[in-house]
Amino acid sequence: MIRAIIVINNHGKPRLLKFYTYFSEDRQQQIVRELYSLVSKRSDRACNFLEVGEEIWGKDTKLIYRHYATLYFIAIVDSAESELGMLDLIQVFVETLDRCFENVCELDLIFHPDIVLNILDEIVQGGLVLETQINAIVEAVRAARALEKTENTLISNLTDLVSAVRKQ
Repeated sequence: MIRAIIVINNHGKPRLLKFYTYFSEDRQQQIVRELYSLVSKRSDRACNFLEVGEEIWGKDTKLIYRHYATLYFIAIVDSAESELGMLDLIQVFVETLDRCFENVCELDLIFHPDIVLNILDEIVQGGLVLETQINAIVEAVRAARALEKTENTLISNLTDLVSAVRKQ
C-alpha cells in the first residue's frame, strides 16, 4: 500500500503532500524535513530506493523517489509494493502532469494545486493504484475540468437571473 506521495523542491519546500496515513500537520512537516534530508544528500547516481525508519512508518516501509529538474517526487510504500512499479507510477504521474500543463514546471504545482491533486487522485485513491494509462488519466482530468466550467457558467447565469428578479 502507498502511505504517502510527496513532492519537494530542491530547497526542501513541499509542493505536494498527500498522506494516506493520518499524521498531524506538525508531524507531516517533520516528515518532510526528514525526507528532504535523506534524498537531497544522495548522488543522482545513487539507488532511488531507501529503507525508512520504523519509528515513523512502522516495519517494512520503503522510500522510492525520482529527482526531476528542481523537484523530488517521493513515494512512501510498504513492502507489498514493487520498487520498480512505484518508479513507473512516479513516471506516469510526471508524464501526466506534463501533458496537462504542457511542459510542467514547479510553478504549475504551486498555482494549480487543485489540478495536480485531481491528477494524483485519478492515479491513486486511498493508497491503492487505480489507473496507470496516461491517456485515460488525462481524459478524466479534462472531463472534470469541463464539468467544473459548465457548473461555474450555470451558477453565474443563475446568480444573474436571481439579481434581475430581485431588481423588479
